[in-house]
Amino acid sequence: MDIRPILSTLLRHKTAAALIVVEIALSCAIICNALFLINNRVERINLVSGIADNELVRIQITGIGEDENAAALTRADLALLRGLPGVKAAVATNQVPFTNSSWNTSVGLKPDQQRPSAGLTEYFGDEHFLPTFGARVVEGRNFNADEIQEWDVVNAPGTDIPPSAMIITRKVAEKLFPGESAVGKSLYLSDNAPTPIVGVVDHLIRPSDQGGPAEKEFSMILPLRLPYTVGSNIMLRTDPERRLEVLEAAKKTLQANGPNRIILEENTKTLEDLRHEYYQEDRAMVWLLVAVCIALLVVTALGIIGLASFWVQQRTKQIGVRRALGATRGQILRYFQVENFLLATLGIVIGMLMAYAINQLLMGRYELPRLPLTYLPVGAVALWLLGQFAVFWPARRAALVPPAVATRSV
Repeated sequence: MDIRPILSTLLRHKTAAALIVVEIALSCAIICNALFLINNRVERINLVSGIADNELVRIQITGIGEDENAAALTRADLALLRGLPGVKAAVATNQVPFTNSSWNTSVGLKPDQQRPSAGLTEYFGDEHFLPTFGARVVEGRNFNADEIQEWDVVNAPGTDIPPSAMIITRKVAEKLFPGESAVGKSLYLSDNAPTPIVGVVDHLIRPSDQGGPAEKEFSMILPLRLPYTVGSNIMLRTDPERRLEVLEAAKKTLQANGPNRIILEENTKTLEDLRHEYYQEDRAMVWLLVAVCIALLVVTALGIIGLASFWVQQRTKQIGVRRALGATRGQILRYFQVENFLLATLGIVIGMLMAYAINQLLMGRYELPRLPLTYLPVGAVALWLLGQFAVFWPARRAALVPPAVATRSV
């Protein structure tokens, strides 16, 4: 089809054509960035935690005043909890995923390193940590009983005792020892003492889910036996269908074993509930962006339909003359479709440039990643198809107008 008549017609209707171009450009720019943000949020919500999310319950307790026997009481608590029906494993730890906790430190590959090699989050726990959390060891082993250190001993005033061992995640091992086995090597913590790596787990998400895709799993586990006063978290593993039963039994057991403590009910729940609450804002944002995309597509489609219908009414005589000269209904239909395709293409090109500019603004202000180029053709195809679908009905009405009626109507 010769597009010169189409271009000539568009030049005579600059305002209407510009409105469609601007509408498509804005929709393209916003939808491309919205789809990118939706994908980022969905990926974050579906991050692999590396632990048995659906088998864990968390109990957070705090004491009343100081407790010199906190360590002994915690050992007694755990012994009782491990004996409860349905409890597979239990451990006291300093932090839990999906809680925005922040126990972090820097590590280096050599002593007195000026610039750290990585910043890792620190999980503390004894040999029961991995069985309780369900983290899978892919290299090396779990802690031995003789490697477990007492918190009160390691952190006593005037002491300088380095950790006896550590377990890191696969992401940390790949970052610090690319192409090599991490087991048997050492990392230097802030006290410049070497800590040997005895194991590597497949995944273990940071409690606060910070950093890029790799940094979200920059975690390590140190062999420390904690009193309930440090971190105040007791984790229990059970069958998914027995979580609430075990949780209630555990609370009663703890209250009976130590009356001078308080169970923080608002933080005592299943890990699935913690995860659901943690990503609540992300889910809300996803639905909001989906609604924005749908609204933009609907508004754009209605705008194309309205302007196309207006043009059909304005060009009734032109359509009648073309039909009288032998133009088929299919040719009339294709005329409007090609016209819309040209306008959509111009709007999409402008919209892609705007999408990139908006992404640069978001990167500068909100530290979002760069918009992948793959989102641009996705947005382009969506708007091309939308434009063809929206213009089809006005174009079909134009194609169905008989030549005699069209010429007589003007």
